[in-house]
Order: sequence, then C-alpha cells, then structure tokens
Amino acid sequence: MTTTVIISLCVLLLFAYLFDITAAKTRIPTVVLLLSLGFILHLFAEAFQIRFPDLSIVLPAFGTVGLILIVLEGALELELSMNKMPIIKKASFMAIVPLFLLSFIVAGIYSYFNDCPLKTALANVIPLSVISSAIAIPSARNLPHSLREFVTYESSLSDIIGVVFFNFVVLNSEIDASSFGEFVLQLIATIIISFLATLLLGFLLGKIKHHVKFIPIILMIILIYFIAKTFHLPALIFILLFGLFLSNTDQWSKFRLAHNLRPAMIKKEMHRFHGVIMEIAFLVRSLFFLLFGFSITTANIFNPTTIVWAIAICIVLYLIRFLFLKLFSINDSTLVAMAPRGLITVLLFLSIPIEQSLPFFNKALVVQIVVLSALTMMVSLMMAKKKAEDHVDQ
Repeated sequence: MTTTVIISLCVLLLFAYLFDITAAKTRIPTVVLLLSLGFILHLFAEAFQIRFPDLSIVLPAFGTVGLILIVLEGALELELSMNKMPIIKKASFMAIVPLFLLSFIVAGIYSYFNDCPLKTALANVIPLSVISSAIAIPSARNLPHSLREFVTYESSLSDIIGVVFFNFVVLNSEIDASSFGEFVLQLIATIIISFLATLLLGFLLGKIKHHVKFIPIILMIILIYFIAKTFHLPALIFILLFGLFLSNTDQWSKFRLAHNLRPAMIKKEMHRFHGVIMEIAFLVRSLFFLLFGFSITTANIFNPTTIVWAIAICIVLYLIRFLFLKLFSINDSTLVAMAPRGLITVLLFLSIPIEQSLPFFNKALVVQIVVLSALTMMVSLMMAKKKAEDHVDQ
C-alpha cells in the first residue's frame, strides 16, 4: 500500500511539473489541469469502488502553508522604488475597493431578501470576493513584466486584505468603535512584530554558515505566521514585509544602521532562497489543487440550485473589475479576467464558524465560482496568446 501511494504521488507530481512547463505554450493555467486531474481521479476511484480516507481534512494545512509560500514567492519578485509607486497605488486600489464592493453588494442582496444579518452574510461572501494569488501569480508568469507586477501586487494584497477583513467580521460579535480600536492595535502590533522578525530572519540569512540554512528560515517563517495567527493578528502582512525586505536590499542598504545586517550577503543568498521557495511552493500548491480536485464531485459542479448564482456573482465581479480598470485607463482586457478564486477562497470558506455558516453558501457554490473564474482566466490568456501570434504574423 505504501509503495502504491508513493508511486502515485510521484506520477501525479510529475504530471503537475509537465503542466507547469507546458503552461507557457498552451496558456492553460496549471491549476485548471490539476483540478481536472484530481476530479478525473475521483471519478476513476468511484467507478472502480476504490476507497480513500477523507483527504479534505488535510486541505487547510496544505492550503495555509501554500498561501504563506506563494505570497512570499510573489513578494520576493517585487521591487519598491519611486517609479513603481503608480503601479503599486493602482494595484492596491484594485485589491481593496472591488473586494469590499463585491462583498457588500452580494451580502446586502442576500441579507435583504433572506432576512439575514449583514454581518453573517458578509462572513460567507468575503471568501468569494478574494483574488487567489496561488492561481493568479503563476498564471501571470507569461504576461509582460508590467502586467505581471500588477497581478502580483494586486493578488497578494487581495489575499492579505481579504483575510484581515474576514477575521474582523468573524471574530467580532459586534462591529462598533471598540472593535475598530482593537483592530487598529492589532495592526500596529503586527507591523512592529513583522519589523523585528524581519530583521532577525534577515540577520540569520546573512550569518548562518551551515550547509542547511534555508529550511530553518522557512520553518521560522511558518512558526511566526502561526503564532501571530493564534493571537488573531493579520499574519500575512509579516510574510509580505519579509519578502519585500529581501527583494529590496538596494533600497535599505543605503542606511548606516543596515550595514550590520550584511546587505551584500543577504542579496547574494536571496536568489538561492527564492529558488528554494519556488520549488517548495510548487510542490505544496500542486498537492493542494490535486486534493481539492479530488474532493470535487459531479453534484458540486452541476448543482442547478447554485449555478445561476455562481454565474451572476462572476458577472458582477468582472463588471466591477472592468469599470475600475477603465477608470485607471488600463485597457488590457487580460487583466479583467485575472481575478481567479481558489486556494484562499477555499481556506476562508472552511474557516467560517458553524454558527455563522449559511446553507446557501455551500461547497457547490464555492467550487462553481472557482471553476468558472479559472476557466474565464484560461480563455482570456489563450485569446491574448492568439492575438500576440497574429500580430507577429502580420
């Protein structure tokens, strides 16, 4: 049995690697192929009555670690400078405003017609409103550099703001001045802890001489994240700040106090560290989407009760994106579709307390929105590729 499991995992991960390689040519996002492969394996297991343990219980663990690594991977590719500020401002706006708009529009409509508290409706809608950096960042790999930067900033910030917004709504029994004051204190505490932890990890990265140095750093990052999460602090902010700290050594190395951190050594090690993060993130991300695909049933995908709502929510989502991208004079149609739902949506959905969960916002609706948004992005990327090829031919 052990041999069979190991062989199966190796074959599946090699398929995932093949999907990742061919994505540049086909423009089919790797996540679509991974979900499809997991779903086909589920159908195969049902047809031959092969019993598996409940694999959904490990989804939150894989998903959370994957989210940490993917946000860190994206942050390690970002540069902070004055000439980058326009794109950072636009990406920040696109990460925050559409998320709040979509959340309040859908939650408000549901709350009005079903006599449900707005707060409860928000707890169920927010997971559907967050862009998945786990899908968006790898899928944007073949876009022009400026668009790739925009997608990385937007999706990473959407994850962070989405998690903070979700925790604020879920963890506060009443939303008033007191809860806002507590939130501000938590945010300040997170920034202070992130700053100190970043300095410590940066110092260790430049100082450790042992041949094994990156795994302890990664374990400490995950440890700090979960400790912060235990105290309900927005821990993803720490991940983003640490990644930006490493990827912008040229900016902070100008300060005299920074010389003790050995910025030249950190810059040298950062490239190796980034490579390790990319490889581990690929492994965890692949396993997560394979397991999630395996957990999907035919009833989830073709549920007639929720499919109309899933399509309606996606239409509102893309309409909001289209309008705000036009507002910023960003006319690239590919960016309209670069708002997939995925890992973060599933994680937040699984985190909704039982007493706040609503039967309407079920797994079928989540699966349909994840699949529809991924397919929309896939079609958009394939059309962009065809347009580029036609332009070259002319």
